[in-house]
Amino acid sequence: MPEFLDPLVTGLINGNAYALIALGLSLIFGVADLVNFAHGSVFAFGAMLGWYFTAMLHWPLPLALAGVVVATALLGIVIERVAVRPLAKAPRIAPLLSTVAVALILDRVSQLLFTPDTQVFPNLLPNANFQLGDIRFGAADLVMLAVTLVSLLALWLFLMHTRLGRALRATAQDRDAALQMGVNAGGLEALAFAISSALAGIGGVLVGMYYRNVDPSMGFAAGIEGFAAATLGGLGNLPGAVVGGLLLGVIESFGVTWFGGASRGMIAFGVLVAVLWLRPGGLFGSSNASFAEPLTGTFFGRGRPVTLHRWQLVAIFVAAFVLLPLAANAYLMRVATIVVIFAILGVSLTLVAGTAGLMSIGQAGFFAIGAYASALLVKNHGWPFWMAMPAAGVLAALAAAILIVPVLRLRGHYVAIVTLGIGAIVVAAILNLPAITAGPLGITAIPPPQLFGIDIVSPRAYYLLAALLLVVSVVMVVRLQRSHLGRAWRAIREDEVAAQASGVQLAGHKSLAFALGAFIAGVAGSLLAHQYGYINPEIFGVDISVLALTMIVLGGMSNVVGTILGAIVLVGAPELLRPLGDFRILTYGVLLLLLIRFRPQGLWIYR
Repeated sequence: MPEFLDPLVTGLINGNAYALIALGLSLIFGVADLVNFAHGSVFAFGAMLGWYFTAMLHWPLPLALAGVVVATALLGIVIERVAVRPLAKAPRIAPLLSTVAVALILDRVSQLLFTPDTQVFPNLLPNANFQLGDIRFGAADLVMLAVTLVSLLALWLFLMHTRLGRALRATAQDRDAALQMGVNAGGLEALAFAISSALAGIGGVLVGMYYRNVDPSMGFAAGIEGFAAATLGGLGNLPGAVVGGLLLGVIESFGVTWFGGASRGMIAFGVLVAVLWLRPGGLFGSSNASFAEPLTGTFFGRGRPVTLHRWQLVAIFVAAFVLLPLAANAYLMRVATIVVIFAILGVSLTLVAGTAGLMSIGQAGFFAIGAYASALLVKNHGWPFWMAMPAAGVLAALAAAILIVPVLRLRGHYVAIVTLGIGAIVVAAILNLPAITAGPLGITAIPPPQLFGIDIVSPRAYYLLAALLLVVSVVMVVRLQRSHLGRAWRAIREDEVAAQASGVQLAGHKSLAFALGAFIAGVAGSLLAHQYGYINPEIFGVDISVLALTMIVLGGMSNVVGTILGAIVLVGAPELLRPLGDFRILTYGVLLLLLIRFRPQGLWIYR
């Protein structure tokens, strides 16, 4: 019996924190019709603030909790005012990407303020252990449960018995009707962000107290678990968020008990993808969630394009293949090679997000598959690079065709959530398959490519190889964009209903877009692995997916030339300007936020 009860109690305790995160996500989704990708970062920021208040300022726990609630609530209002409200009339993809940018900024600011190191949360509670029958629990469990219950009760009383609470519920149920009744929707959105951020901050402190370790990067995993819990209960349904959080906590606890601690991330990601695949509306949500408003449509804005003439393209080609290799030193050539590899990754996303309008935040997963597949085939199985590289692309494409099945019936926010989970699942799988991938240790001594028996190891030769493959990728994508297939993808991007009525087979075209994009990303991963000579799962984090997304937004979504210029700005400049190296991720976030706000069509539009 203890073998069953202990994981059950642990799961319910952890589920309390998931419920707090999921409540905030559902509250914002209900009021603002928005999935807040910065919510996990607010959770992590609250955890770090709780550590700072208690460990550095020596505040008592009640005062620290109050301080975190106030600080994170104000942070939520700032996020709403800066990243969401200015985009109220923009297509729904705009505020979603804006919260992605805020997450990057907030994570980086947190690292700069508190350092990236893991901090030990002080022990604020007596080390008392209790037993009730066969159930064992500690003081931290009781406090965590009590704080969660008080928070939930306060939220319930506010929503049910106050005028503002009733206005929030009315806005969540029918925004248009609430507006006609004179409800200030903008003010209520700010209030929803404040409440949800405060709940996330409380959850961060509780998790810090429970596990005793906090760090600024813990927000991504917490955000995924919150998404999974909210989706399980029904995104936008507040009681469902609580039930979903508790269920996820129990499922995760038993999974860790049976399969080990390394399976924790896989369980949350698996639950997220499975629920969206089998029942997109969750346990208590609408069964029509799969037909929610799409995030496709025109996100290209208006503005005078920057025109590149044919002779200018020829000049760029000559500079890239002749002048740069002749004039640059070995260091500059290595930097240029990294720029080219990430440009190939960005080009892969122009096909998926820019042309087909399928917002993917998991492209780094297919990048990783290509890198690991090529490295293992060459190192462990003796394949030549010229066979391993296309094979890596094919494996990434096959993985995309399989993993993307849950996306085919989905639209809107759900596509972005699932692709984020898919990218995380790939990295978690690499970590959990040490017999094949060497797990967190990574793969070392990856052989370089060979041509006529000669290793391609010089920076100049490797750059020319990567640049040639970039040209091939660009030609492939441009020809696809201008083909009948490309016209079908653009029809899906602009209006799925009209495209389907015109005879476009949605599932097949979406699968093909993801598969072809994954193939190109896999080739880029192969190049990266053989240039580095060493890879590990940390290289392929969510920041790589956001980097690719930032490049295509900077370049103009479906514009491959602009994407290459975006890679030069976002990858090349920080490499050359080393003082900015520590601020690279912060730069990505700020640029993405500014572009979405002021130049959504990108800086360049090639005609």
